[in-house]
Amino acid sequence: MGVKTHRPTSAGRRFAVTADFTELTTKRPQKSLTVPLPGTGGRNAHGHVTSRFRGGGHKRLYRLIDFYRRDRAGVGGTVLGIEYDPNRSARIALIEYADRQRRYILWPEGLAVGEAVGAGDDAELKLGNALPLRRIPAGLPIHNLELHRNRGGQIVRSAGSSATIQAKEGDLAHVRLPSGEVRIVHLECWATVGQVGNIEHKSLVYGKAGRSRWKGRMPHVRGVAMNPVDHPHGGGEGKSGQGNPHPVSPWGWHTKGRKTRNRRKYSRRWIASRRP
Repeated sequence: MGVKTHRPTSAGRRFAVTADFTELTTKRPQKSLTVPLPGTGGRNAHGHVTSRFRGGGHKRLYRLIDFYRRDRAGVGGTVLGIEYDPNRSARIALIEYADRQRRYILWPEGLAVGEAVGAGDDAELKLGNALPLRRIPAGLPIHNLELHRNRGGQIVRSAGSSATIQAKEGDLAHVRLPSGEVRIVHLECWATVGQVGNIEHKSLVYGKAGRSRWKGRMPHVRGVAMNPVDHPHGGGEGKSGQGNPHPVSPWGWHTKGRKTRNRRKYSRRWIASRRP
């Protein structure tokens, strides 16, 4: 995967950096593995806006990704194609198993069309295979990592990300996550070998506001540009500034520097080292 720049034929093209999509081999998704994805507009099940400045955007079909892979243990598969997924930063690979069943998995960097993939306790230690952590040696890049046994991959799923096992002790492993945090995970949890593809995703530059609107991201309005009834920073004659001793949210919460994680959260004991 690579990126490309464009001739400055317009203001939006001048600084835009886009993907070249050279790794993709198919253009249309597997119809049986897609479902409609209705937009939320940033609203929850009660209709309340819980994430501001969301709305619009292009229609999407959700691709059903197999993050679990345990039920395919012992069944070999072949990579049929590499596809674009509008719902995530990573690319996805279409796998056809020996029983003719097809599924999507996250595409690891370097996995080519026609290669064999598998899953299970006795699976080969190779790119794209899913195994328990006790079978994976320390230092090998992994992704799609389970936090709890039999729950399916929950973390390390975005483009270019990978984790590594630092040490094993008893039934537990110390895994270094992409953030730098070291987390304790049970050795019976599964992970997939390799680094998630589309590594250059972080180098993309939208170039214009319209590309953000295609993604469903509306303009983020500054609090100082609002009225006092809408935001604590609003109001004043001219450019009056925030007028508060510290920046706050529309509800008065501190927004810079304050740690928001619950100190008594149940999962705190499974974090061996905080991210730097």
